[in-house]
Amino acid sequence: MFRVEKRQSAVSNAFTLAELVFHATVRQARKGHGNALLALAMNILQTVVFLAAFFALFALLGMRGSAIRGDFLLYLMSGIFLFLTHVKTIGAVLGSEGPASPMMKHAPMNTAVAIAASALSALYLQTLSLVVVLFAVHVAWHPVIIQDPVQAFGMFLLSWLAGIGIGLVFLALKPWFPNFVQIANTIYSRANMVFSGKMFVANSLPSAWLGYFSWNPLFHTIDQSRGFTFVNYNPHYTSWTYPLILSLILILIGLMGEFYTKRHASVSWMAGR
Repeated sequence: MFRVEKRQSAVSNAFTLAELVFHATVRQARKGHGNALLALAMNILQTVVFLAAFFALFALLGMRGSAIRGDFLLYLMSGIFLFLTHVKTIGAVLGSEGPASPMMKHAPMNTAVAIAASALSALYLQTLSLVVVLFAVHVAWHPVIIQDPVQAFGMFLLSWLAGIGIGLVFLALKPWFPNFVQIANTIYSRANMVFSGKMFVANSLPSAWLGYFSWNPLFHTIDQSRGFTFVNYNPHYTSWTYPLILSLILILIGLMGEFYTKRHASVSWMAGR
């Protein structure tokens, strides 16, 4: 009947929140497949299929000469890994549970935790896939040598952060315009097959074409990652500061929009999810 309320310190609250995010992340990562190893295997298989398809495309069209002088497979991986991470993070954040989800009825669960769990689960799967594929290539094919692995991985994380920002904006708009958001997400993902720059480097583009690609944060992160990966490539037309600033702005806008949407939540929105 009566209970004593215990005051928790800031550190205790932080640990409680971290534990909640951890369990929500594990649940999100296992949602698609009950077996975590199967989920990882499917993600790795998709990455390998992308690599094989682009390897065959470059070979058939005779485009290998347009790549950076060095490890051609590493050139492909530096674009495909970042592309998949960016697109999958957008999809994960966009598909996270909203304020009308039944999970939100279980305290202390909230939409912020659901969004964080979706983003972290995408990062977890993509990072494991990256490590496994690079290790397999290094052991079974030839040594993988990356000039600056720490900063190259930083561009990988920046692609993930940009995916969070764009996904949050889509998520805030989703209850109001569900069909438009799904179409916009599909168009953006398909456009990034070309405008991400994973098939070429910015230095090789004519100056008149740069404007068609420089709006895209993924174009900057992929080009910068190749500058950190290869010793003989120095990107002149891209910058890592642009996707960082843009990502932070989009995350702020997305969180503001999600907070406003949450205040007007309705169970009927679940029909549009």
